[in-house]
Amino acid sequence: MANTAKTNGNGPNRISNNMRALLFWVVLGLAVATFWVLSTPQRNLEDMSISDVISQANSGEITKIEGTGGDLIITIKDQSEPTRKSYIQGGITTLLKEDALTQEAKEQVLDEKPVSQTGDTLWNIAIIVVPILVIGGLFMYMMRQAQGQNNQAMGFGKSKAKLYGLDKEKVLFEDIAGNEAAKQDLEEVVDFLKHPKKYQNLGAKIPKGVLLVGSPGTGKTMLARAVAGEADVPFFSISGSEFVEMFVGVGASRVRDLFQKAKKNAPCIIFIDEIDAVGRRRGSGMGGGHDEREQTLNQILVEMDGFETGTNVIVLAATNRADVLDPALLRPGRFDRRTNITLPEREDREAILKVHFKKKPVDDTVDIDKLAAKTAGSSGADLANIANEAAIIAARRDAKAISNADLTEAFEKVAIGPERKARVMSEAEKKMTAYHEGGHALVGHVLPDSDPVHKVTIIPRGGTGGVTWFLPPEDKRYTNVYEFKDILARAMGGRVAEKVIYGDDAVTTGAGSDLRKATEIARDMVIEQGMGKKLRDQVFHEDNGGMVFDRMTHERPYSDATAKLIDDEVKELIQEASKRAEAVINDPHNRKVLDDLAAALLEKETLDETEVLEILHHAILPTAAALHE
Repeated sequence: MANTAKTNGNGPNRISNNMRALLFWVVLGLAVATFWVLSTPQRNLEDMSISDVISQANSGEITKIEGTGGDLIITIKDQSEPTRKSYIQGGITTLLKEDALTQEAKEQVLDEKPVSQTGDTLWNIAIIVVPILVIGGLFMYMMRQAQGQNNQAMGFGKSKAKLYGLDKEKVLFEDIAGNEAAKQDLEEVVDFLKHPKKYQNLGAKIPKGVLLVGSPGTGKTMLARAVAGEADVPFFSISGSEFVEMFVGVGASRVRDLFQKAKKNAPCIIFIDEIDAVGRRRGSGMGGGHDEREQTLNQILVEMDGFETGTNVIVLAATNRADVLDPALLRPGRFDRRTNITLPEREDREAILKVHFKKKPVDDTVDIDKLAAKTAGSSGADLANIANEAAIIAARRDAKAISNADLTEAFEKVAIGPERKARVMSEAEKKMTAYHEGGHALVGHVLPDSDPVHKVTIIPRGGTGGVTWFLPPEDKRYTNVYEFKDILARAMGGRVAEKVIYGDDAVTTGAGSDLRKATEIARDMVIEQGMGKKLRDQVFHEDNGGMVFDRMTHERPYSDATAKLIDDEVKELIQEASKRAEAVINDPHNRKVLDDLAAALLEKETLDETEVLEILHHAILPTAAALHE
């Protein structure tokens, strides 16, 4: 709970612990008493008439008579322990008064002890107290159970936010590699929380809300914790989905409770992760519990910019779907600052990898810079996963340090999936796969605007039968039409190679994923990027509509006639890519290179960048006329 740091050691948990301790000592005491009673030795004394007692006492055969009430405990001469017992009304007092015993026997033998009522008293008390304790314990246990259920019911509308920022180990900006622009934006928030008067004296107002927008795994949550660590203030963390329950009004109640706790701990930070769970555009009808979600959102809007001001509470929120958020949430006065957390650049990736390998033993072959160059488009979470996989692979082979081979295998496993060497392929399938992957590699190598070939393998990886891997030589922010068309052509290279080698009617399902990817790229070029011929510079963005019978519907912002033009444009792009790939593969010179590449793949199964280039450097680019026939 949000009050964990303040109520630790108090409240219901402490009461429950005290009850357990009390019950423990009661049970222990009863057990000790029972053990004492059972372990007390019971002496078996022989009955003796009072007349025999008197006669033997007078004759000196009895050395000691102990009296406790009317009971007489007798010790016979030459014995150290009592062996006989008798009874007389009045006990020792009666024997002293009567003249049956001689004066010498009275002085030497009789030993009167006061009557002890301790045992009877304890027993009588135990008969009364023990049932009371047992009944009281059961009653208190039942009351605690009822109180727990009542607290649970009463706490249903309480915030489930967790309180951080008071622990000794804090996350600081220096602990996070990369994201320099985002850290610079957040440093102003930190400075305000540290020195609020500096801004208030100038009439400045710090943004009430900062929205962290970025792809999954880019470090949004880590940056939020770093803000709390740098500012040294309490940090309430909660997920957007934790507000919403099946009962209407619970989410709004939790929002109120969260902000009340934050105001009591001000200055502080509230961090709402995945805020799109409750902050979606109102009136869309999307998401279960529509009314509950909207009431929760309304309460967040009021708390962030209502009548109360100067609360010194800053709200950080993270999402990777800023496009679906309600406009009222993004307006100035609420989330009036937006910090974009992008995928790391090459230098940032290198810094992130060094952080993850800082405590991992590596040998001299490991090249972090080369790995950073190859991991374009990877997030910080992807890089952390690569480092972890490399350590696992090294441990699997009982190595003392991580090698570059482990790093490469980990990178390929994360990027394109693990090798499935257990899958058995026939020679015919292997040959077909070799020509298919060779077609991708040949077309991609020859075309001028395609990325270089990194690796070709006919070993099944992930969900594919083989992989031809292209890696850009440097990070790219933009892609032009020529690059898109070369990507389409190399994607069609596998299917075209199958046609050239085996004929049009012998194509297989191996190109299914290639064709889907090519179609997606072509459609994106036309609809999202305005790169069609007839529909040049026109964008037809499709918004998600709703779920109908478990299928996502789309709202088309264009007519059926335009949809027909889009389909024609996509068809033309795919056909053009297929013709270009066919022109490259059908070239007599390149046909020989394809055979050599397929033969090398059948022999080695996997070819790295150097081995592939050694074969493909003989390939040539056909004439422009041949490419555009």
